Amino acid sequence: MSLLIKNGEIVTASERYVADIYCENETITRIDRNLKAPPGTEVIDARGQYVFPGFIDPHVHIYLPFMGTFAKDTYETASQAALIGGTTTLIEMCAPSRAEDTLAGFELWMKQAVGRSACDFTFHMSVTKFNDQTEAQLREIVKRGISSFKVYLAYKGAFGVDDTELYRTLKLAKELGVIVTAHCENETLIAERSKELLAAGKTGPAQHHESRPPAVEAEGVHHLMTFAKLTGAATYIVHLSCKEALDQAIAARQDGVRVTVETLIQYLTLDKSHAEKAGIEGAKYVMSPPLRDLRNQEVLWNGLRDGLVQTVATDHCPFDFTTKKKMGKNDFTKIPNGIPSLEDRINLLYTYGVKTGKIDLHTFVNVASTQTAKTFDLFPRKGTIQPGADADLVVYDPKYRGKISAKTHHINVDYSVFEGWKIEGRPSTVTVRGAVAVRDGKFVGHADRGTFLKRQPSHF
Repeated sequence: MSLLIKNGEIVTASERYVADIYCENETITRIDRNLKAPPGTEVIDARGQYVFPGFIDPHVHIYLPFMGTFAKDTYETASQAALIGGTTTLIEMCAPSRAEDTLAGFELWMKQAVGRSACDFTFHMSVTKFNDQTEAQLREIVKRGISSFKVYLAYKGAFGVDDTELYRTLKLAKELGVIVTAHCENETLIAERSKELLAAGKTGPAQHHESRPPAVEAEGVHHLMTFAKLTGAATYIVHLSCKEALDQAIAARQDGVRVTVETLIQYLTLDKSHAEKAGIEGAKYVMSPPLRDLRNQEVLWNGLRDGLVQTVATDHCPFDFTTKKKMGKNDFTKIPNGIPSLEDRINLLYTYGVKTGKIDLHTFVNVASTQTAKTFDLFPRKGTIQPGADADLVVYDPKYRGKISAKTHHINVDYSVFEGWKIEGRPSTVTVRGAVAVRDGKFVGHADRGTFLKRQPSHF
């Protein structure tokens, strides 16, 4: 199987030039001008379009039992939607609860993905407890190709770890060279504030934010940074939403802590006024940390531009509005946390970031692909366009104009938080290891094309 993409403008995190790309045996083998196609080669004319390395979403939830229900997507639906949106690799949070066995949880999540994913995938292994068996099981999971852990400093009793467990997880991660991703909020403050709000009759979706304001997230980041400083572990803050939390991460970085910061496409484009909509409508926008004041958007965009924030993810976590989000009609603490955004990340980042001048094309590629590949031991196999790299390529049409709608999206959920939003540009062709998966906004690939990406730890 061979593929030749001709005449496109190749854009990576550091380079921009017009050339042809020849791919065979799943990898890029030649990049040059005026390449000739051997007999039997599929040829795609990318004239007038960009060619980007396949985008990587470092934070998704596909299989997820959570808050008495399940996230709606399967790997069949999520992976195809990802590809249509230009994302060719997913990193899912493998998240067994405290009551479940860690190794059995990893095997269960693998079972959901293997043979069912249209794009490549790997996992962050959640550490939701640290008992006598956990260390040996985590060592085994690392041997099987996982080089990142996940800890929750929230969701007490479900996923959250206590300080002893956090310390031991970070110590093990340092020994193994594994990076620890972390949900940073203070669970005690959330629990106490939630009780007070409900007791005062404040039950609507807008109160979700009031139960976990910026100070609660900032304290969570500070807490993690203290433990990271003392253990020497490499850390990665997931879904950072506000200036207060970013200030804590920057201060720790200046103090020598190894910390990478991720924000989400929704924090760059939405604000807390959406969750304050009348009635239960605001439940569509409930996630943790919550959407913040509009002022934080400029802080986060500038952080991306200046390298203070390294990646943009989705924390994709779809729950139907009509049957699931409404579970919290009379109690905001019962609204399943999560926003569906997997399919729209790249188009929104391009339209509302690149087109508005907030970030340039190189930053766009870096924060949505290259930096994730480097952080999570996938580079240069993923995240760049060069000979030897996997032929995950996105031919992007900047002339396309369209709108986002739940009526036309491919994720398996009954609403869109971006309903009616205009987009300027979209992927016209997407490949997975040299095989065309998307043409003109339609999935045309193999539903089982995706493979599990084994990674070797490097964060010593």
